[in-house]
Amino acid sequence: MPLPVTPRLTVDAIIELADRPGRPIVLIERRNPPPGWALPGGFVDVGERVEDAAIREAAEETGLDVRLITLLGIYSDPARDARFHTAGVVYVAEATGTPVAADDARHLDVFDPDGPLPLLAFDHAQILADYRQWRAHGTGAPLRPAH
Repeated sequence: MPLPVTPRLTVDAIIELADRPGRPIVLIERRNPPPGWALPGGFVDVGERVEDAAIREAAEETGLDVRLITLLGIYSDPARDARFHTAGVVYVAEATGTPVAADDARHLDVFDPDGPLPLLAFDHAQILADYRQWRAHGTGAPLRPAH
């Protein structure tokens, strides 16, 4: 029996810096196409749990040892990545210390999530809008069926 063709599985972490006032978040400027700023994240390796992948990707791209707080949501719109269909698992996480751009991150900066943000890649503007709702009201990402 042939294996099914499925979306590629990704993870992202909204990293709150717990040792800074207001708990600002970390964004990376992507080194590889598509251009723009993004949440730290990447692909889940075969044999890896999604939680472990989120922690690994955060460490690889920011140098931070993160603690996952909650699952914000799962994002699977076929148009979320113009290269191919991905399904992304997004966590809210926290860390302390000074992040440093590494691996796939060209640059890195810290932002007030309620303030102006740079041009974001993928569907990360929608994810951060959902995160602001979670931060304000404690609600996860809404379900968004196509029909």
